[in-house]
Amino acid sequence: MSTVLETPEHQALRAAVAALGKRFGRAYSTDLARRGEHPRELWEEAGKLGYLGVNLPEEYGGGGAGMAELSIVLEELGAAGSPLLMLVVSPAICGTVIARFGTEEQKRTWLPGLSDGSLTMSFGITEPDAGSNSHRITTTARRDGGDWILSGRKVFISGVDISDATLIVGRTEDARSGSLKPCLFIVPRDAPGFSRTQIDMELQAAEKQFELVLDDVRLPADALVGEEDAGLLQLFAGLNPERIMGAAFSIGMGRYAVERAVDYAKTRTVWKGAPIGAHQAIAHPLAQAHIELELARLMMQKAAKLCDDGDDTGAGEAANMAKYAAAEACVRAVDQAVHTLGGNGLTREYGLASLITAARVSRIAPVSREMILNYVSHQTLGLPKSY
Repeated sequence: MSTVLETPEHQALRAAVAALGKRFGRAYSTDLARRGEHPRELWEEAGKLGYLGVNLPEEYGGGGAGMAELSIVLEELGAAGSPLLMLVVSPAICGTVIARFGTEEQKRTWLPGLSDGSLTMSFGITEPDAGSNSHRITTTARRDGGDWILSGRKVFISGVDISDATLIVGRTEDARSGSLKPCLFIVPRDAPGFSRTQIDMELQAAEKQFELVLDDVRLPADALVGEEDAGLLQLFAGLNPERIMGAAFSIGMGRYAVERAVDYAKTRTVWKGAPIGAHQAIAHPLAQAHIELELARLMMQKAAKLCDDGDDTGAGEAANMAKYAAAEACVRAVDQAVHTLGGNGLTREYGLASLITAARVSRIAPVSREMILNYVSHQTLGLPKSY
């Protein structure tokens, strides 16, 4: 892929992360997933090299860069076949929120570990009856003396089994209006009343999905991240990076699939000795897939730039568009790659079949394409809401 819009530093980071990813590769990730294990070796090495926390402040052990750089890390690992889903959650969402809104004590406690990978944090927002609608969240937090009491449920929360804590989105009551507003709380994994149950998924991935129950979980006052009255501002500060990283995940996966298909199409011969890639019915769809991934990456780069510049509103629009475009491009790229290989595309040997389900997830998580279309129709086009 072209990198003409990137700085020399970005290009050097891309090359270095690509080399790391290729040392592990697709077989490493799929073998671990089948055994139910996590990519600890890759995670730890990426942390030691400074890639995991490249977006976090230098004074707390990070790289002092931003989402532009962290998205490069995830994209290149994905293009090598070894994406790290927890990059989306731990440094991108949780790290960004804590770095921007956390107290000095919270920053000192969490950011160095999130930067080098020695600490991991999950993010809990989705609920059984709320889905992508953050306004319907029912997990509530109430004051009890100097403490907070959290009660509620969360579903499809990634990596809770390997996380030291989960950043939970709850709602507190505004004493002046009586309305509920979102707030963020750090819940340690061993907090009494905080339990998890693994969700049985068809998706084969190292990072497992969990349902969480918060049964009157008592937290100290300093578990609250940021201001109680900040509400949606703090929440969306984490959701913009989430969408940017979701785009990076999809683009990396799509690139991996197209590269495998191109390699196959260059050497596979069926008719009169010419490789199948010489036929336009094979070549054109792969070229189209490449174009769509490039276009999605451009929007992701725009979103990352706006996010790093502190333009939350502009980044919100661009990040949603990037996530939408990348997911659609990824699904089509994987489908065409599998189709290019024919029967071989469904074998374990070629490593593409497992991407069919993974690519489909990109249209659903972390936010569905329909909710993105709602956002664009309402926020960008000014059309009336249907709900």
